[in-house]
Parts: sequence; C-alpha cells; structure tokens
Amino acid sequence: MGIKIYILIIISLFFSACDTEDEIYSPKPRGYFRIDFPAKKYKLYDSICPYTFEIPEYTNMVNDKHMGAEPCWLNLEFPKFNATLNLTYKAVNNNIQSYLQDSHDFANRHQVKATGLDEVVIIKDSAKVYGLLFNIEGNTASALQFYLTDSTHHFLRGALYFNSVPNIDSLRIVVEYIKQDVLHLINTTHWKTQTPIKK
Repeated sequence: MGIKIYILIIISLFFSACDTEDEIYSPKPRGYFRIDFPAKKYKLYDSICPYTFEIPEYTNMVNDKHMGAEPCWLNLEFPKFNATLNLTYKAVNNNIQSYLQDSHDFANRHQVKATGLDEVVIIKDSAKVYGLLFNIEGNTASALQFYLTDSTHHFLRGALYFNSVPNIDSLRIVVEYIKQDVLHLINTTHWKTQTPIKK
C-alpha cells in the first residue's frame, strides 16, 4: 500500500509540474555594437587641386594610390567607421556629357542589389556648383554617390564605400551620419579660378 501511495504522489507531482506555466525562451534578435558618434566639427581642405571644401575633423584626406590615379583623386577616410569617400576630379574639355553618363552608369551598377535609388538635384548658383546626389538603398557596396560640376571647367565625383560586407541593417545609422558630412562637403565646395590641373 505504501508503495502505491508513493507512486501516486510522484505521478501527481509530475502532472502538477506540467500544469505550471513555464517561462518560454525565444532567441534574441541579432544586436549591433553601440556607436558613439563624434561631434560635428569641420575644417577647410585646400590643396593644389582646383577645388576646396570643408571636411570633418575626425577624417583623413589621403591621395588615391591606385594605379592610374590622377593628381587630384583623393580618398577621404573615416577611420572610426571603416569607410572611405572616393573623390575623383576631371578637367572638363567639351566632354561633360561623357562624365555625366559615367556617373549615372556607376550609380546604376548598384541597382542589382539596391532596393531603391533616389536622385537629389544640387544647385548652388552663387558658387557655380551643380550636380546630383544618388541615395542608394539596400545591401549595396556604395550607399551614397554624387557628382559636382560647373559644366565648363570642373567635374568632381564622390562615392562612399565601407571596408566591410554590406549590411544596411547595421550600417544605416552610420550612413545617415556620414551623409550629413557629405552634404556639408557639397555645400561648401568652391572652384578655384586658376587653370584646372590636367594629367
């Protein structure tokens, strides 16, 4: 008799344990590192090149060292974010249409992986700076591109790249932060009056 009571107690405890509401665990969503953004402070960038603009104090401007790079092809590095804004300059000599077409082609190459491409017109009559800003959405190699020109002498193109596998979920906040710096660069661009440098 004692063994039967003991077995009944064990069974009842087992079922009562199953009746209690257990806490359900689910996997946590993927997290990303917290990013501390530096304060927005800018300095004038001026060199032998026929343009000037303001760049963030936390960036480094270096010459493009790739084979075939021209004297005023530069890389604006964002070390904290592992990103680079490639800047290429060309003197215009009745060939503006080919530069414009190239810029559109470079931006459209990212359409394969892009979820959207938004074009913003740039007009600064006082500085004779005109152009187009390409906002490229999605997991693309370049999220932001632009070109600036005065249509007769100068043509400057920029493309933002991250030195990592594209993941817009983790990069979106950084892209938006750097985009403010790119817009500041565009808004402070001025052409110099001397003859543009040719290769």
